[in-house]
Amino acid sequence: MLAWLRDLTSRERRTMLACWGGWTLDGFDQQLYSYVVPTVIAVWGMSTGAAGTIGTITVVTSSFGGWFAGALADRFGRVRVLQIAILWYSVFTFLCAFAQNFEQLFILRGLHGLGFGGEWATGAVLMGEVIRDKYRGRAVGLVQTGWAIGWGGAALVYTAVYWLVPNEAMAWRVPFGIGLFPAVFVFWIRRHIDESDVFKAQRLERPKVGMTHLFSAFRGPHLWTTLKVSLMVAGAQGGGYAIGIWMPTYLRTVRHLSATGTGLFVAVQACGALIGFLIGAYLADAIGRKWTFMISAVATIIMVFIYLYIPVGDTALLLLGIPLNASILMKFAPMGPYMTELYP
Repeated sequence: MLAWLRDLTSRERRTMLACWGGWTLDGFDQQLYSYVVPTVIAVWGMSTGAAGTIGTITVVTSSFGGWFAGALADRFGRVRVLQIAILWYSVFTFLCAFAQNFEQLFILRGLHGLGFGGEWATGAVLMGEVIRDKYRGRAVGLVQTGWAIGWGGAALVYTAVYWLVPNEAMAWRVPFGIGLFPAVFVFWIRRHIDESDVFKAQRLERPKVGMTHLFSAFRGPHLWTTLKVSLMVAGAQGGGYAIGIWMPTYLRTVRHLSATGTGLFVAVQACGALIGFLIGAYLADAIGRKWTFMISAVATIIMVFIYLYIPVGDTALLLLGIPLNASILMKFAPMGPYMTELYP
């Protein structure tokens, strides 16, 4: 299944590694909030609605982050903007450790979302331009597995911190402090990753883009494509993040698991995400991007219904989380190459 990796050039493999690392660390920083939601609700006396608003603002600003980063990447280069995005989300994740109230955490998570979305957008474009057509779907899909690794890593860090720091009022801040470490990865990118040949050629052939370039996807023949793709991605992201953000809270408040039990529970579920990304990566090239989206959507509907409405014990719930997350996240593997291929 992974034999094709040997056929990649060293440049293709380095680019994959850079984007995989960025997405892994992105997933780590992004998912930290979902684990501390129950603690923040208890410590600050927030409502679940307010806690959900913080999760929502991150996803909303990530869409703008991807939009802005895409335009900036056309002007300044994919690799440069990728580095800025990683630094951006790392710094604002770190600053979340010092938030004193809802308003501060809301603003910081919103700013974090700009870098979170920007990293994915620039990484997907860079991969689409460097990796050959023959392997593009599988390569971008394999890079998406970094999200599962980062998600699982965040679960393990959360578990370890809450085990070592029994005072939850202090413990929830520590994982955000650790979230600064991804910034170190930027130094490796600066040394080993070059701009794509496509960008270099475009920079020579086209004049520098200005602010109006931000709206190029909403003009002419691209408008209808942009609207349809945005609707599809909004549905996929909305459903995926709703479950991802609230799963730890559900496990702690409804299933009454401990903090450490919740972390280990979600770490196992992250294995399902890893499986889903790998399946989606393979299917994207084997049967096409659209069919992969459809299979993922139908499987998600079935698994969410089973997970929520069929009464099972904790062990069965743990095991069901693997196909649930595989179904949900399978669709994200071909999403990057699909959107890259829709636009010139």
